[in-house]
Amino acid sequence: MSAAPVLEARAVARRFGAVRAPVRIDLSLRPGETALLLGANGTGKSTFLRIAAGLLPPTGGEVRVAGLSPRAEGAARRRIGFLSHTPGLYPELTAAENLRFFADLRGDRDARERIGALLEEAGLAGWEEEPVRVFSRGMIQRLALARAFLHRPDLLLLDEPFTGLDRSGAEALGRRIAGRAADGGAALLATHRVEEAAPLAGRAVLLRKGAPGRTMELAEVPAHARAARLREALGEGER
Repeated sequence: MSAAPVLEARAVARRFGAVRAPVRIDLSLRPGETALLLGANGTGKSTFLRIAAGLLPPTGGEVRVAGLSPRAEGAARRRIGFLSHTPGLYPELTAAENLRFFADLRGDRDARERIGALLEEAGLAGWEEEPVRVFSRGMIQRLALARAFLHRPDLLLLDEPFTGLDRSGAEALGRRIAGRAADGGAALLATHRVEEAAPLAGRAVLLRKGAPGRTMELAEVPAHARAARLREALGEGER
C-alpha cells in the first residue's frame, strides 16, 4: 500500500479580482518524491507555491498537506519549508540569530541545536555572527534555504531556489534536496534553472498561459537527459 500524499492539489485555480490567474494544477506528491513547476514568467508558478504554503487561498479547487488545509490549519503549515522570492530574513540579526529566531518561533529545540551544522552545510561557516545586512545576494539565498530546511519539513516548497547560487552552492542544494527525499520528505521546485533541477525530479508540471498544467513523468528518463527533454517539451519560447 503506497504512502498517503504529502501534497495533494486538485484543480487549483486563482482569481485576482476579475482576472483569472493562469493557474490550474492537479498534483499529488508522496514521501520521497520531488517535482518541478516549469513555465514562463506569469504562468502561475509562484502563485501556486503560495497557495500550497497556505499564504494565498485558491479560488477554485483545493490543496491538502498531509491531509490538512495549509490555509486553515497550523499543523499543516508546520510541515512545510517555504522559500519565496523574498528571503524573509532580518538584516540586523546575525545568521545564527535569524535561525535561532525561527527555531524558537516554532518551539523547536532540536532545530536550535542544529543551527551550526546547517550554516556549515549552507557554506556559511565563519559568518555565523555576522549581520545579514553585510551578506551578498548568494549568501542571503544560502541562509534563506537553511531556514527552509531548519525543521526537517515533510514538504519543501522552493521558489527559484538556485537563484544567486554559484556552481558549488547549486550542487550542495541538490544534495540537500536529495537527502531530504531519502529521509521521506517531498519537494516542489519552481525554477528556470532546469539543468540543476531536472536530475532531482521524477516529475514536472509544465505551465502555459491559459492552459491547465501538464504533467510529464521523468522517472524513466536518465538523469543526464532530463533537462534537454524538459526544454524540448517547454518549447523555445518557454525557457
